[in-house]
Amino acid sequence: MNIDAFFEELDSYFEKNQVEKIDDFLTASLAQAKEEEDYAAYISICNEMIGFYRSISDFKKAYEVSEDVLLLMEELKLENTEHFATTLLNAATAYSAAGDYGQALRLYRQAMQIYEGLLKPEDYRWAGLYNNMSIMLEKSNENEEAIACGKKALSIIEKQEGNEAQTATTLTNLALVYFKVSQNEQAKQCLERAIALFEQNDEPNEHYSGALAGMGEACYRDKEYEKSLNYYERALEDVKRHYGENMSYGILCENCAAVCGSLGDEERQKSYADKAREVISRVQGGSYSGGMTE
Repeated sequence: MNIDAFFEELDSYFEKNQVEKIDDFLTASLAQAKEEEDYAAYISICNEMIGFYRSISDFKKAYEVSEDVLLLMEELKLENTEHFATTLLNAATAYSAAGDYGQALRLYRQAMQIYEGLLKPEDYRWAGLYNNMSIMLEKSNENEEAIACGKKALSIIEKQEGNEAQTATTLTNLALVYFKVSQNEQAKQCLERAIALFEQNDEPNEHYSGALAGMGEACYRDKEYEKSLNYYERALEDVKRHYGENMSYGILCENCAAVCGSLGDEERQKSYADKAREVISRVQGGSYSGGMTE
């Protein structure tokens, strides 16, 4: 199997925002790799699938692919390799996104043990691990440890040249934890720097929406509601362009509804709240009962 051609075609779907074609393409490519017994291609495609299913909130498929590829790699005796650690990280991130923090932490720690035997402390791959752990720890309310992991990631990334987007992503993640411990000024400083770094690129990556949403939160806390709504709506557009109307899109609609409520715009508040219910209910399989975040 020509794996370079696979990635070229996959990238073209992302560049053209043809999200609806990606699932079928990944599934067909995986079947081809399996038929040809091209295990290297199979592992690479599975990792892409885990990330894709996580991004569109199809966590069941992400779990199934994770279990399949990790078992295969164990059979191939790859469990102490960097490739195995990478797959563990991808799987852990999917579990974290779905709220299964115990399983995510177990996988992160397993990857950390592998890294300790393979990588130098300043290796940039540590930054990815610390970053992902920081996100998971924040979600499980281990905020001080989340900040510590975020700072470790940032200290490694900032020493690398050409890592503006990754630096911006790390700053965004740190800002979200600073919000939770009421260090609002530190959060805003991180986000201002993150957005500036993202916008150095004509086509900011998929994490740009997180920085925009963060600034929406910062402005909301400062009672700058018009600015807040503007940032949230820009984040909505960016999420939809990259991933369609996934769980993040629904949550951003909730946030827009909350801001519209603060502005006294009842019509737009209802419109965003209705959209949030529709999207989240679809993603969750009809279990959503409504509600807005603040």
